[in-house]
Amino acid sequence: MCRWAAYIGKPIYLEDIVSRPGHSLIHQSHCATRCHTAINADGFGIAWYGDRREPGLYRDVMPAWSDPNLRSLVASVKSGLFLAHVRASTGTATSRNNCHPFTFGRWSFMHNGQVGGYEAFRRDADMLIPDALYPHRKGATDSEALFLAALAEGLEQDPRGAMERAAAAFIRLSRQKGAAPHLRLTVAMSDGERLYAMRYATDENAPSLYHRWSDTRMGRAIVSEPLETDEGDWLEIPTASFCTFEGQGLTVEPFLPCRLAAAA
Repeated sequence: MCRWAAYIGKPIYLEDIVSRPGHSLIHQSHCATRCHTAINADGFGIAWYGDRREPGLYRDVMPAWSDPNLRSLVASVKSGLFLAHVRASTGTATSRNNCHPFTFGRWSFMHNGQVGGYEAFRRDADMLIPDALYPHRKGATDSEALFLAALAEGLEQDPRGAMERAAAAFIRLSRQKGAAPHLRLTVAMSDGERLYAMRYATDENAPSLYHRWSDTRMGRAIVSEPLETDEGDWLEIPTASFCTFEGQGLTVEPFLPCRLAAAA
């Protein structure tokens, strides 16, 4: 499983989430506690928002703990909204184009999980991406295909609905040509103003997801695993949930792509 972390709030140094905490994202990349794979070393990426409309993006295939450029970047860059990800491949190659987050215009997107039997219907998944968006298909992951399919479904106008429709399409393909588990995911994505997160699985094993508001930082972290073992106020996000974070506000709505997959 991949591990990821996102933040929204008062600008902080990226290292305050990525590398400084006792169980930071970099620490999780080789000592994860809430997944079946002990090492997440198939690349790292970070997307951050600043003064420009579109996010900055850094991705590489080095293990996160041994990348000096990453250490320098997170120690010197401040942002009030960013997404960071360590990758554990579920089958596709280790390459920069396959590292999360993925971006399109102002949007950034990252995913943890799997689509059952994806290699058996990879071409069908690509067919969900319209011609106008297909030039942005740079890698080979199910995650990037899901992101572009959601953009085609109207992500910019209807984030929750678009993600439900795209996820339902992947569930249908997995049921037809793939294998169980048909879909497991946690996703974080942003339009540069709000941060969205969702947790879902077609079985009982949705990847873990937590959030916590910090009065010290005046911001909220959304993470695969709590960043400190001695902080007891991390809240688990329930499965089948779509969360919208804006300022200190949090809205939680149902996220149920299976009902759309069943209706097709």
